[in-house]
Amino acid sequence: MTVILFIAGVLIVAIGVAVSIALHEVGHLVPAKLFGVRVPQYMIGFGKTIFSRRRGETEYGVKAIPLGGYISMIGMFPPAEATAVEGKVKAASTGMFTQLANETRQAAAEQLRPGDENRMFYKLPVYKRVIIMLGGPFMNLVIAFVLFAVLISGFGSIQHTTNISEVYQCVVSQADQKARGGDDAAANCQPGDPAAPAYEAGLRPGDRITSFDGHQVKEWQWDDLSELIRADAGKTVPITYLRDGSEHQTTITPRLSQQPALDINGRVKTDANGKTELVNVGFVGMGSENVQMTLPLTEVPPAVGQNVRAVAGIVVDLPARLVAVGQAAFSSAPRDPNGPMSVVGVGRIAGEVSAMDEIPIKDRIATLFGLVASLNVALFVFNLIPLLPLDGGHVVGALWEGLRRFAARIFKRRDPGPVDIAKLMPLTYVVGVLLLGMGALLIYADIVKPVNIFG
Repeated sequence: MTVILFIAGVLIVAIGVAVSIALHEVGHLVPAKLFGVRVPQYMIGFGKTIFSRRRGETEYGVKAIPLGGYISMIGMFPPAEATAVEGKVKAASTGMFTQLANETRQAAAEQLRPGDENRMFYKLPVYKRVIIMLGGPFMNLVIAFVLFAVLISGFGSIQHTTNISEVYQCVVSQADQKARGGDDAAANCQPGDPAAPAYEAGLRPGDRITSFDGHQVKEWQWDDLSELIRADAGKTVPITYLRDGSEHQTTITPRLSQQPALDINGRVKTDANGKTELVNVGFVGMGSENVQMTLPLTEVPPAVGQNVRAVAGIVVDLPARLVAVGQAAFSSAPRDPNGPMSVVGVGRIAGEVSAMDEIPIKDRIATLFGLVASLNVALFVFNLIPLLPLDGGHVVGALWEGLRRFAARIFKRRDPGPVDIAKLMPLTYVVGVLLLGMGALLIYADIVKPVNIFG
């Protein structure tokens, strides 16, 4: 039974990924057709075609390697700058890079047929090309919103609430904590220890904070409350709380305290020597109660935004993270649970979650929804990287063309014409090879040194 559940989890996520990729391409396909561009192919996967069917002027199909998808559009590359000599067109240069660009244009030109003169992608206005190229990532963002809405407002999740679970009576330094036996030493106050601000203000376990320094905080907004506290070190501010259904107000003065610095993903930062980085922040000495709860739909955009920021942080730091993955894969170093993973790693986690009998079925399904939602956020962010062959590269090319033509009009110069992205094919191939290498490294690491998110 465990094996069946494991396989079921993997299949559910695999189907979710396939549907996400298919809808990503639909995000490109629909505006392309609306703007009149001829689309010869809509394909899921790469390599040999295993199934296809033609509808109208477009062939829809599935290919053997399910690692992405694409649509082909007529006129992705403008014609080369050329000079007619003796009735023939000769390229202005015959260098290796120019030859590669010309071969790319020739392959694209072979798709042209009579009537395509005004149906080519590069002839569209800049804004239409941007809409087409952003359509795919936007579709992934929409999928993420829908899945997070189901997850947050349907299934619910564990939230750090503004309900107080514990209040320290005193403030104990990190050195004293170690001397007294660890983190729980804060409950064992000794003469001379300063009173904790929360205890001094009269807060007790069971109270629920409703406002801090004039800012209203809802029950599930513990993180927002924490940020307010951290920012108000040494400042006496009003605080409102509920106790036994009655509202009370007092004042509190967060103490200046050194706490571990956190990165964009909420992880503790360390320096080059592996030592925890500390920052001076406000501290009041109280803990949050964790509660399983559903949230209103208004909380979906912040949740998606937080995931986008987290993935963007990973992408910005991707080279260093890949080095860490490589070190873990070929040594005894552990994998970073918040680092990048391949679809193999995600599928393994999905299988493990599905096979955990000790977890309620509702929570297992919610976890699978969360995995697919996070994958769509990753597809959204990753495809916006401004490099060809990713969607972001095409967007940058179109915007650069618009900027050049706008400048030419302002300064009354000759129209510079379309940007020839075919000239960037060498760079495109380099990026493609790097992406393949990154995928191979992640898959290898996910096989030999998988991420352990369960401790």
